[in-house]
Amino acid sequence: MDNWKSILNTNPIPWLLEDNNPSVKYFTLIDVLEKAENDPEVIKTKEEIMKKGIVTKILAKQKEGGHWEDSQKFYTAKYKGTVWQIIILAELGADGKNTHIRKACEFILENSQDRESNGFSMWVSAKTGGGRSTGVIPCLTGNLVYSLIKLGYLEDERIQNSINWITTYQRFDDGIKDTPKDWPYERLVVCWGKHSCHMGVVKALKALAEVPFNQRNEEVRNTIEEGVEYLLKHHIYKRSHDLNRVSKPGWLRLGFPLMYQTDILEILGVLTRLSYHDERMQETIDLLISKQDNQGRWKLESTINGRFQTNIEQKGKPSKWITLNALKVLKNFCS
Repeated sequence: MDNWKSILNTNPIPWLLEDNNPSVKYFTLIDVLEKAENDPEVIKTKEEIMKKGIVTKILAKQKEGGHWEDSQKFYTAKYKGTVWQIIILAELGADGKNTHIRKACEFILENSQDRESNGFSMWVSAKTGGGRSTGVIPCLTGNLVYSLIKLGYLEDERIQNSINWITTYQRFDDGIKDTPKDWPYERLVVCWGKHSCHMGVVKALKALAEVPFNQRNEEVRNTIEEGVEYLLKHHIYKRSHDLNRVSKPGWLRLGFPLMYQTDILEILGVLTRLSYHDERMQETIDLLISKQDNQGRWKLESTINGRFQTNIEQKGKPSKWITLNALKVLKNFCS
C-alpha cells in the first residue's frame, strides 16, 4: 500500500538512497522500502555505516577507556561526552558488536546506571560506583535504554532492569495537586513536578517502543498505554488544558539528533512505531506534511551543530535525516 506517497510533492527516495549517507540509505531500505536484513544491498549498506561518515569520525575521537572527553563528565559534557555519543551512534545504526562501541556501552553501564534502582544518572557515585541515585532522571534513562537496545543490549539483564525502572517510576501527571515526596520525585521539580516533563515521557516511550511486541510484559504494555494517552491528550505539542496554545514553540522546529529535547516529528515517530492512528494526531500530521518543500524534502530547522564531536548536516538545508523520519511517519500513519 503506497497511498502515502501521494502526499509527497515529489519522490525523495532516490535522494535518500545515495551512497554519501549509508545510515540514511540503510534505514530507507529497511523501513521505507521494506527490504529484508539479509538482502545483499542492505548487508553491504550496513557495513558501510562503520566504514565512512559520521560513525567513523565519532569513534576516531574515543579515548582508550571507552569514553569521550572527561570520563566523569559523561553526561555534563554536552554534547561531546559519552552519553551523547552513544545516543548518536544508536540513531545512526552503528554496529553494537563493534569493539569500540561495545566498550563505550559497558563504560556507561558501569558509570551511569544506578546499581540499586537501575535508572541512569547524570553523575557517577564516588562511594559505591555506578550512577549516583540523586542524579537519576527520566529523559536520560529513556534515551540510554533506547540506545542500548538499538546497540544490541535488549536481552542484557541490566537493560531489562532499566526497562523495569521506567515502568515503575515514570509518571504521566498533567497538573496534579500534590506531587509525590519519595525518591526519585523529591528533587528535580523540572522532571517530576505537578506536570510531568514532556521530554521524559517521550524518551520513556521511545525506549519501550524498541521492546518487540511479543516481549512486552503487562507493565510495559500498561506504561505504553498510559504514556500514549498523555501525549494524545496534549495533541502532541499543545497544552492539554488549552488546546489553542502551543506548549513549546521549539517542538515545531524539526531537528536531528535531538539529544534530551524533542519535537513533533520524534513524537509522531514514537506513536506510529507503536502503531497508533488516533484522530488527535491528525493536526500534527498535517503540519508535518506542510513543511516539505517542492522536492518532497524536509529541512533541518534546529541543530546543536558546533557542540557535537562532528557536525551533522546543515541548518536550513534539506535534511536526509528529517526527510527519512518524515517518510517513516507518513508511511506508518497513512498506509
